[in-house]
Amino acid sequence: MSRPIIGVIGNHYHAEGRFATQQVGEKNLRAVADVAEAMPLAFAGDPAITDIQELLQVVDGILLTGARANVHPSRFNAEPHPMHEPYDEARDAVALPLIEACVALGVPLFGICRGFQEMNVMGGGSLHPEIRELPGRINHRMPRLDNGEIHPDPAVIFADRHAVKLTSGGVFANILGREDITVNSLHGQGILVIGDRIEVEGIAEDGTIEAIRFRHAGGFALGVQWHAEYDPQTNPVNRALFQAFGQAVRDFRANR
Repeated sequence: MSRPIIGVIGNHYHAEGRFATQQVGEKNLRAVADVAEAMPLAFAGDPAITDIQELLQVVDGILLTGARANVHPSRFNAEPHPMHEPYDEARDAVALPLIEACVALGVPLFGICRGFQEMNVMGGGSLHPEIRELPGRINHRMPRLDNGEIHPDPAVIFADRHAVKLTSGGVFANILGREDITVNSLHGQGILVIGDRIEVEGIAEDGTIEAIRFRHAGGFALGVQWHAEYDPQTNPVNRALFQAFGQAVRDFRANR
């Protein structure tokens, strides 16, 4: 029997500063293949290329990945600023209605970092471009050297950095079999106001929202602020999440 198919969203990128491409991080593809046990299918985050209804006839689940670009502030009634660029409005135009369609149709949906933020926006919430600027918050951006350059070692960049408290009896706590976890942290933008269609299920020590689910979704619809795709082959928390996502995708495929 063939594997189910998980669509993995692409991001706009200029290769060599000149050639327009759609980029998907390989860690996302390997997480889907190795741990969710599905076939990853990259699709363009551009409505001129990707038709959502046609996409959903092909895939059995959707992975909304992290990305360097922020969700455009106009999507949550805020003003853009050059300091908070880059933006990827083409991805916004695909990801946001795609979330709505997945929730309505019960297509399994897993949002990571930017994908998590997109879910909150689609759920009626807003984002802050620099969580570290809020009172009492820590710097959630990736580690840097003393000279300001990004740390060269991925093991340092993606190391577990802070604790997250999960809701007792919630979906995440049930999947993971615990209420206290430790996660990596590589983001500037984060949730400011939670959407009215979103349920918070995980909060960092400084109050930053880290795990959410879409209320009244027809199927699996979870999001995490941390980069769960980095090491699910070895990290028990991230492995359990991708395994649960994979099982939801297989169940959806069997019943569609």
